[in-house]
Amino acid sequence: MNKKHSRWLLLIASLPTSGATARMRLWRGIKALGCVALRDGAYLLVERQQHADALADLAAQTNSEGGQAWVVDVVPRSATDNEAFQALFDRFSEYAEMNAGLTQARKALPSQTPAEITKTLKRLRKERDALLRIDFFPNQASLDAEAAWADFEEAVNALVSPGEPQAQERLIPHLSRADYQGRTWATRRNLWVDRVASAWLIQRFIDADARFLWLDSPAQCPQDALGFDFDEAAFTHVGDKVTFEVLLASFNLAVTPGLAKLAALVHALDVGGVIPPEASGFEAILTGARARLNNDDALLAEIGTVLDSLYIHYNKEQK
Repeated sequence: MNKKHSRWLLLIASLPTSGATARMRLWRGIKALGCVALRDGAYLLVERQQHADALADLAAQTNSEGGQAWVVDVVPRSATDNEAFQALFDRFSEYAEMNAGLTQARKALPSQTPAEITKTLKRLRKERDALLRIDFFPNQASLDAEAAWADFEEAVNALVSPGEPQAQERLIPHLSRADYQGRTWATRRNLWVDRVASAWLIQRFIDADARFLWLDSPAQCPQDALGFDFDEAAFTHVGDKVTFEVLLASFNLAVTPGLAKLAALVHALDVGGVIPPEASGFEAILTGARARLNNDDALLAEIGTVLDSLYIHYNKEQK
């Protein structure tokens, strides 16, 4: 028997036929949790504490609305039964639907504005995250879907933020901030997440007197300027680190809770990963600021205040 998932939860519920609103609320609840309907009124779910609590809340709500509901512990009698339960949670069809949606969305990308592309990405990411939360037994379908998602994000980045750097495989040398004061730093114009956050990090923690050049093309980068976040730049993606993280490591900056959480936010929005709760709000603010402001100096000034606020919030959060 698969001991890791050898116990299950069963919600048994019935509602008055007149309770359409209550029925819809129950249906939405079991769908969000990833329950499998064994029959009308019987819903199976992997046993986890948060699942037990959520099903108990649904049962209590159902009872308060004139229905009847119980949460029952279920233990399979054999490994075969356990495998049969697991098979009920195969998400192949959901992943196939997601992949089809990605294919259609990718075809439409070239005709969309950056704001529309960002909105599409946000919607599809929300749907993907919801599916990942209920994929209790990942298999080849989930691996294939992750590859399809990575391809889609790459296509989005190529349009929203053209010239995204390819990760280098090299060591990250430790540098002295004293040698990098009053320098000129250069990156691609029309700042997006990693570039604007990296510029803020440079200005805030590395070179307070930094001057910035916003390039139409990396080829325009002067030889005496410190390039960042483009191929062959002095500071760019290395291994699994985005430019923001490479700057942190290069200058051996003390990774406070604020910087650690900002690094996670930038990494997730730039190359994917676990999305922090604040990420969608930050992305929306940056998208709106890019549409409203017509130069990158103003954009850095405005988004810099947002990053300052997040930095302080994250540090206070840990106290």
